[in-house]
Amino acid sequence: MSPVRDEQATAMTLVLVRHGESTWNELKVVQGQTDGARLTDLGRAQALDAARSVEGQTFDALYSSDLGRATETAAVFAEVLGLSVTATEALRERCFGVREGRSIEELTPAVTGIGGGVVVDATARPQDGESLDDLQRRVGAFIEQLRHPDGSRRVLLVTHGGTIRAIRAYCAGTAMDGLEWDVVANASVWTVDVASR
Repeated sequence: MSPVRDEQATAMTLVLVRHGESTWNELKVVQGQTDGARLTDLGRAQALDAARSVEGQTFDALYSSDLGRATETAAVFAEVLGLSVTATEALRERCFGVREGRSIEELTPAVTGIGGGVVVDATARPQDGESLDDLQRRVGAFIEQLRHPDGSRRVLLVTHGGTIRAIRAYCAGTAMDGLEWDVVANASVWTVDVASR
């Protein structure tokens, strides 16, 4: 008799980590995909604390955004956990186009599609940038590539605040429109179970 397959069983667990505090976080500058920011001393300490919080857990792989603030954070995890890091553009922060490198005060609801702590327009696109729907499609395609046909996996992803929110929504089968834009603190760790499809 063949085993009964539970279609709702967890096929993969993602442990999502936002990078530690960066120099541009400190300056309150729009980062996006511009790669000028590096971790502050506090950011490095945050990364170490976060890595130690998952020490002893088993991971099948460690992936990171290829932006410096994320790869610096991922390097700390790699050292603590004894893993190698694969950097990828797929885990980058949302692109804010011409707004990158400028004051975060320029990120109005008309530019971001986010107002009052909620996504009000997931199609809003900063000039030369990405919409939230674009971001969710990008990370969703990456997550689908991570699925393993032979069973469950635990994968650690070091990435960015907006990207973490988009991944969580994708894994929950939730659209970006109407999504609560909650706080994703620097070096915070989030666990998401991805159901079989």
